[in-house]
Amino acid sequence: MKDERLFELADLILAVARHINAAKEANAESGTPLEGAVMRFVDRHPGATVNAAAEATQMISSNVSRAVRGLETKGLLRRESDPDDARRVRLYPTEKAAENLQRLRDTWSTLLDGTFTDTAEIGTLITALQSIETRLVARSRG
Repeated sequence: MKDERLFELADLILAVARHINAAKEANAESGTPLEGAVMRFVDRHPGATVNAAAEATQMISSNVSRAVRGLETKGLLRRESDPDDARRVRLYPTEKAAENLQRLRDTWSTLLDGTFTDTAEIGTLITALQSIETRLVARSRG
């Protein structure tokens, strides 16, 4: 029998995510969820390819390409030809993306400020959620 607390955990993660997304919508330029996933990946991996972004976000390349076009139109992402292979394109966040990300950091930090009674909890939660994400990605690939 499955542990019923796993359902409760998923439900709480989604509830917290709704609050976080609502704050984002009010204070930072946001696009589609697809664009957000691609932008988060490119921000963490500047110079990544569309294929790398597709693999990391578990989306098909055509959807990632559509998200890249949307992010380019918004001025949040730029493409550059790979100096080693002109057929390959590398993706980089723009200065506007950095400013948007800073607004998002400020917004989310303000939202969550005061919600922890013990600041050690923050590190514990980050580690636990990173581990969950890593395992879910590995499971989906494997």
